[in-house]
Amino acid sequence: MRRRPGLSVRLRLTLSYAGFLAVAGALLLAVVWGFLLRYVPDNTQGLLGISPNRYLLVRTFAPAAAAAMVFLLVFGLVGGWLLAGRMLAPLSRITAAARLAGNGSLSHRIGMDGRADEFRELADAFDTMLERLESHVTEQRRFAANASHELRTPLAVSQTLLDVARKDPTRDPDALFARLRAVNTRAIGLTEALLLLSRSDGGAFTRESVDLSLVAEEAAETLLPLAERRGITLDVTGGATRTGGSPELLLHMVTNLVQNAIVHNLPTGGTVTVRTGTRDGASVLRVENTGRPLPPELVPTLTEPFQRGTERVRTGEHAGAGLGLAIVHSVVRAHGGTLGLAPRPAGGLLVTVRLPATP
Repeated sequence: MRRRPGLSVRLRLTLSYAGFLAVAGALLLAVVWGFLLRYVPDNTQGLLGISPNRYLLVRTFAPAAAAAMVFLLVFGLVGGWLLAGRMLAPLSRITAAARLAGNGSLSHRIGMDGRADEFRELADAFDTMLERLESHVTEQRRFAANASHELRTPLAVSQTLLDVARKDPTRDPDALFARLRAVNTRAIGLTEALLLLSRSDGGAFTRESVDLSLVAEEAAETLLPLAERRGITLDVTGGATRTGGSPELLLHMVTNLVQNAIVHNLPTGGTVTVRTGTRDGASVLRVENTGRPLPPELVPTLTEPFQRGTERVRTGEHAGAGLGLAIVHSVVRAHGGTLGLAPRPAGGLLVTVRLPATP
């Protein structure tokens, strides 16, 4: 945005300091002048023929007052210029850091030391903003690279299948169509997951009052056929647990948690336990499943996009894009909550979601 040139902040502060000092000096001289001359008679004869009248005092006092006013004005300008420069020095460092950030360098930090004041609070806030921006940009770049790689894989597989079918006319078309359908389903699921993740990251949704217990029951009812096919027992309990947010996104969150708990479970005879309730003023959702033991160092990486905790069987009902917990983390963060992951000693994972409770 182009602006017309104007006075710098330092010059305006200097003029303000000098003007304030000059006005204060003028008022002081006016008070002294008024009260001093008020009690001096116009024409009286004193001792030795000296007449200390008002006219004489005015002629004596006026030049000294004018010289004092000039001195105060010059002193105010010079002192104000130096003081303004010293006070605004931190602002120049903040401006330089902002220019570097505007040119794309997010690794620079102001790192202003000293005691707390307004400029140092601004510098600390600016450093925090740069740190979050750098982390966000790095995460988005890594996510874009991973997403392009994941989306390229099903397209490459489809192209290979079509090339093989063209070179081999005797190939069974039903098997080809079945494989193409599976690959296409995976690509569609991955695209929908990416769109959902982008929507939850942007926070573009309308908040309503949502009962997590009802959401958990709906998700369990939807995934019950999958659990029965795998021999997994679903146990959903809990009272009314209200929070504010998007019913659709929260349903996706719970569905992803329960679906991951079913898929990453024992081959048969496993359990998935879903609990809802209120604790310490927060709405809590706990999803716990049996399964293989997880290394503790692997757990913090599970919420990163395209990270898979264990090897899973690829089926048409669950393509396994590696975005389940990433979507959960994004939805929880968009709703102002926290997500906790803890490996169970006997194997499996315990996921705890804490969201702000509403009446």
